Amino acid sequence: MSLKIGVVGATGNVGREMLSILSERGFKSNDIFAIASNRSEGMKVPFGEDELKVTSLDKFNPKEIEIALFSAGGDISKEWAPKFAEVGCIVIDNSSHFRMDPEVPLIVPEVNAEAISSFKHKNIIANPNCSTAQLVVALKPLHDKNKIKSIIVSTYQSVSGAGKEGMDELFNQSRKFFANDVLDNVKFTKRIAFNVIPHIDKFMDDGYTKEELKMKQECHKILDPDIKFSATCVRVPVFIGHSEAVTIEFENKMTVQDAHAALKDAPGCSILDERKDGGYVTPIECAGNDDTYISRIREDTAFDNGLSIWVVSDNLRKGAALNAVQILELLREKHLK
Repeated sequence: MSLKIGVVGATGNVGREMLSILSERGFKSNDIFAIASNRSEGMKVPFGEDELKVTSLDKFNPKEIEIALFSAGGDISKEWAPKFAEVGCIVIDNSSHFRMDPEVPLIVPEVNAEAISSFKHKNIIANPNCSTAQLVVALKPLHDKNKIKSIIVSTYQSVSGAGKEGMDELFNQSRKFFANDVLDNVKFTKRIAFNVIPHIDKFMDDGYTKEELKMKQECHKILDPDIKFSATCVRVPVFIGHSEAVTIEFENKMTVQDAHAALKDAPGCSILDERKDGGYVTPIECAGNDDTYISRIREDTAFDNGLSIWVVSDNLRKGAALNAVQILELLREKHLK
């Protein structure tokens, strides 16, 4: 089935990745529309071996397309996604704006594909937070085998999660560090080069950050509202790839062998778990790949029925662009025939 597809925010990190993945997965350039702000109108963005000319959002007619992938920030989504949806265009939104709306499904296709059928309430589907997406992909097969009671997760999130400005800041600060130049903090609250920052998004009244709250709320909506959940989200000086150290408490005993069996053939999961030097995945290896990688699987020593695992994924792909395209493909295969 041929679909006309718009990418809103086509000049940003995730928008460009969406275009790249659409090309990789066989979508044709004459079916794709690159849409961005007025200042980007007329510029060219790559689409495989072709280029697409950018149209400004103000001038684009959403009736020209069936599906729009939004990755232009929450304010743009808040204003424009309903306008696209009202004229029959299905919106897949990468911002946090619609995620907790009870009438908007929050979808990770490997985890809760069946929930997508409720998109017709508002013609909008939400894409989860990047750190949530890879986490629930790894947790779903374990939860199916042995119900999860609680999760404690510490994230190590790359600067690309903060957009091009975050990547530029790490690059510029690293260069200036070796030149003994002044290191300005613009995008981040403290220096990111050769440092880690235990702060992503704004602080809430209870001391958690909004990023940590998002992970909790989204995991509850996607996976199971009864799971007790605590997160600490940290920005690290890595360009691409989020990592997570996860401790899981199960209702019953869960052995390492049980976990391997559950994860071995699970969709979207790859295991590299060798108890030797280098027998695990790091962000460098995951960049540019689609899977969520699980390593360091071991019985936890704090919980009687616990496991600890290491989870790594390309945040621009599975954490954003790839998941949106997978939602699009799920719609095409199951709901738009």
